[in-house]
Amino acid sequence: MKLRLFVKEHAAYLIFQLIMVLFIMLLYWLDGFRNADTAIYSVVISTLLILSFLFGRFVKRYAFYQKLLSTPKEMEAALQHDAKSPEQQQVEEYLQGLYKLYQNEVQALYANQHRHLQFMNQWVHQMKTPLSVVELLLQEDGNVDKRSMQEEIDRLKRGLDSVLMNARLDTFEQDMQIEQVHLKTLVSEVVSEHKRLFITHHVYPVISIDEKYIVPTDAKWMKFVIGQFITNAVKYTFEEGKKIHIQVDCLEGQVLLTVRDEGIGIPSTDLPRVMKAFFTGENGRKTGESTGMGLYLANEICGKLGHEMSVVSEQGIGTTVSVLFHNHEGAKRGETEDEHIENGRSDESVRRESDTSCN
Repeated sequence: MKLRLFVKEHAAYLIFQLIMVLFIMLLYWLDGFRNADTAIYSVVISTLLILSFLFGRFVKRYAFYQKLLSTPKEMEAALQHDAKSPEQQQVEEYLQGLYKLYQNEVQALYANQHRHLQFMNQWVHQMKTPLSVVELLLQEDGNVDKRSMQEEIDRLKRGLDSVLMNARLDTFEQDMQIEQVHLKTLVSEVVSEHKRLFITHHVYPVISIDEKYIVPTDAKWMKFVIGQFITNAVKYTFEEGKKIHIQVDCLEGQVLLTVRDEGIGIPSTDLPRVMKAFFTGENGRKTGESTGMGLYLANEICGKLGHEMSVVSEQGIGTTVSVLFHNHEGAKRGETEDEHIENGRSDESVRRESDTSCN
């Protein structure tokens, strides 16, 4: 097999050499040279020299051919160094580059699968609680407590939203639509969707957002992010009558959205890790309802949208979660030049609209 592969690789070279020898003999014959013995001697010597050269080349490439023709038992075989010639060395470097690329993709895939599996296991375990409560409510005689039933259904819906967003995170770019979003309208919608959560915990939202604040973002994904902030703020505010402050400010020409609670705060030892996947920390163990994925998903989404998320907290005082919307050049990156024309808008008009978001 090795010899066959070598012959196939050098067949064109052999044919070329044979044609060269015959061409030289033809030139001698046309020039009047008629000595057959000398011609045969020349052909034999040329053939022996060519065969010697090819034999040495075959010996030198033998280990490389053996590697190519053997069945690999592990991916690490790509890292073996058997090359002798510059061409073989370049091929090995290329294969090793492919191996590293493959390993990175495999590790990323494994990490995503592990994250999905772990999240699903935790989520299924947590969803047992609201289902058990609903089942107990249905078993009671008399009228069903609709308020309690609605609370548990809301918990199920929030859990389902988290699972769906986690599943869509891997195909984020396919489900993203950047547009100009009025922050006050967006925040008001999210607060309205969570009104039963505020009422149940006797916590009150305070919205301080001017109508002028407009940012380029994806409304659907940002609603989920702000919803996570609000849910965490309410969940870790144990005293009744406290407030959740949601405000937008202009910071050095950029828009800053903050959600500040008056809850128990985050211990300083946990603060550097609160945005890591599955990290529940001391507060998560207190409530027993944390998956450790809320702030992780929010941070991932903000990163993909080009926003910067940060968390500051003081134990016993409260926690502030912020999203900084960077420069507005990407405000219309989801809209092509043709769409600008179709919508009757020039680049200058888009720029002016973006600039009004932080004046």
